[in-house]
Amino acid sequence: MTEDINNGSQSGERSFKSHQLNGLPDQVSSPVRREVVSRSALGMNTPNNYDEIDVESGKLEEGREKTVRSSKRVLRIHNQALLAGLAYCFSSCSMILVNKYVLSSYNFNAGISLMLYQNFVSVIIVVTLSFLGIITTEPLTWRLMKVWLPVNVIFVGMLITSMFSLKYINVAMVTVLKNVTNVMTAVGEMYLFNKHHDNRVWAALFLMIISAISGGITDLSFHAIGYTWQFINCFLTASYSLTLRRVMDTAKQVTKSGDLNEFSMVLLNNTLSLPLGTLLVLVFNEVDYLSRTPLLRLPTFWLVITLSGFLGLAISFTSMWFLHQTGATTYSLVGSLNKIPLSVAGILLFHVATSLENSASIFFGLLAGVFFARAKMRDRTRS
Repeated sequence: MTEDINNGSQSGERSFKSHQLNGLPDQVSSPVRREVVSRSALGMNTPNNYDEIDVESGKLEEGREKTVRSSKRVLRIHNQALLAGLAYCFSSCSMILVNKYVLSSYNFNAGISLMLYQNFVSVIIVVTLSFLGIITTEPLTWRLMKVWLPVNVIFVGMLITSMFSLKYINVAMVTVLKNVTNVMTAVGEMYLFNKHHDNRVWAALFLMIISAISGGITDLSFHAIGYTWQFINCFLTASYSLTLRRVMDTAKQVTKSGDLNEFSMVLLNNTLSLPLGTLLVLVFNEVDYLSRTPLLRLPTFWLVITLSGFLGLAISFTSMWFLHQTGATTYSLVGSLNKIPLSVAGILLFHVATSLENSASIFFGLLAGVFFARAKMRDRTRS
């Protein structure tokens, strides 16, 4: 006589903490998946045998279910980190390429107005998401805006000079010249915060300076005005980073929750930039250009600049998502590696005339950026 033996009880769900904001994800080895099959027992077995088989089969089934669930959790975490990384890379690359397309291919000569419209789109989206309860933002009080105003002035200058430089310089050289920002930031940290870096960091910074100089010398499309705006942009970007560290603690003290998340900073920066940007549009007399240009009558042009506004906000969302899924180390390294496909895409899409010497300088500068990211990781680990 044949009797079926039912397998044992199922294991309960266990919580899994995937990562910490400033650390790497927990490393969990993925076990080999096993196939679970039902068994039957033949006669000649006593009740004690059945009980023993039930217990053993139950433990085996429980272990197998835990293995499958653990494997699924690890796979889901890795998939989310990969998806977040791809989204961050896509949005950051696309933003620069779309801006370059608007400023150069469309020959749009109102960079401040473009920045103003992009920030307006960002404000509308963040306010809408906050109203729907999808995200949380801090109320924009007068005290908070007064504290944040110096940072915002630098923020607006940083965006505008980026627009001005991108109009005259190809994307690949912009990515290399932006490395100068790291040099300025490191020097500022040393004098303002008494922070010392090891020799690897300074070696990487030296390589960045060499690549920027050699890239400029060999740049076939060299434009003095564009390079001037880019170096001003590097200075303002470094100033923004250093000023933000000083203002952040004060800003948190005047908020209701005692904190200031990424969404609140996006809303605060973009909202405060609207009146300042409007004033600069009037000062630089972009109103006259806007009243004469036929581009504003093209639906495709409005579609492209609206897309650029979405991408600008997407960078903030995806960077925070990617940082949340991985950690500061991976985020920094991917950000440096991301410049390589961006530079290649910029050269190919906009048919940039280049030489072997200039291409070598660009590649050298991109590798220096990766070397800098790795040196900073070791410096952070040591400290």
